Amino acid sequence: MSGLRGAFRRRGAVTRQPEPPIDSRQLLAALPLAVIELDADDRFLFANYAAEEMFGSSQAFLAGKPLHEFIPADHPIFILLDRARRDEAPIAEHDLVLEGPRFARRGVSMQVAAIVDAPGHLAVTMQDSSAARALDQQLSARNAARSITGMAAVLAHEVKNPLSGIRGAAQLLEANAAPEDRELAVLIRDEVDRIRELVERIEVFSDKPIDVTAVNIHRVLEHVRRLAQSGFGARIRFVEAYDPSLPPVLGNRDQLVQVLLNLMKNAAEAISETERPDGEITLATGFQHGVRLAASPARGQRNLPIFISVRDNGAGIPEDIRRHLFEPFVSTKAAGSGLGLALVAKIVADHGGLINVDSRPGRTEFRIHLPQFEDRAEGPP
Repeated sequence: MSGLRGAFRRRGAVTRQPEPPIDSRQLLAALPLAVIELDADDRFLFANYAAEEMFGSSQAFLAGKPLHEFIPADHPIFILLDRARRDEAPIAEHDLVLEGPRFARRGVSMQVAAIVDAPGHLAVTMQDSSAARALDQQLSARNAARSITGMAAVLAHEVKNPLSGIRGAAQLLEANAAPEDRELAVLIRDEVDRIRELVERIEVFSDKPIDVTAVNIHRVLEHVRRLAQSGFGARIRFVEAYDPSLPPVLGNRDQLVQVLLNLMKNAAEAISETERPDGEITLATGFQHGVRLAASPARGQRNLPIFISVRDNGAGIPEDIRRHLFEPFVSTKAAGSGLGLALVAKIVADHGGLINVDSRPGRTEFRIHLPQFEDRAEGPP
């Protein structure tokens, strides 16, 4: 071996010095698995980017807070934590359901191990298999927005003009018709007005660019909450779980008001169907690393670090409808047009964002991911 090293030196080879080791926390931050460190009292000491995404909060927000503020204290996960401390041996559990005020995950695999050099401290890794299901829902929403955009353009151009002619003719007939025929003319006019109103509702799906700027999403939520409590949500309890450290989102305030008002109204109607006296809508915000959407080949991927959640304890969405919920003319209501959530998906897509839904009896959550506003005008000259 020494002969080989000597041969390399004689030929002028340069010996490469080993690079300094990377800090272990940098390695953990780069992992796609959620990794957290808990102290002896189950308080957060560390959370990597994937863990921030899972818990719907930044590490700065999580630091020092007990785990039971995010997961109910009677959850089986705490039994796993106690066993790992007692036995000082790694423990794994699969297909867990984790629920809290800021997040809900199904099919979570968890590994817990005691940290030898820090008595009582635990290293916990979590892998969420629901991410693939959420991605499918996002793709469905984006495709629905594209399909209804084309349909809106056709309807607006081809239907509205003939409707105006039909309505004018019905008014002439109404003015000159015998009393027994006037009722039919009024019926024609009223039905034309109804069809025109429907076309105008669909016309909002037209593919027009929107004006976006910095929007304080908490002010938008507060505005919509006040509207809801003064009307359809008067008998419902609203719970707010906001991350006050969030930066502004890049969006259109009026359209975001429309999106959130639609989601809150749906949540209130889902609660009213159950006639439960403890109806509750939870509004939450947070910062999530690692949520990205391919914008275009030229622009690459768009980061969507800010999320808004609207959750209710209503009846839930039937399984057969859930996968098609953002498609046009799909509704759980007997008298619904099926355009409300399709419009929500369209507006979110126009913002370059994503929306998904997780639902089961007693719990439905809509989660919107939006880009962060970045003021490129500021900076060095």
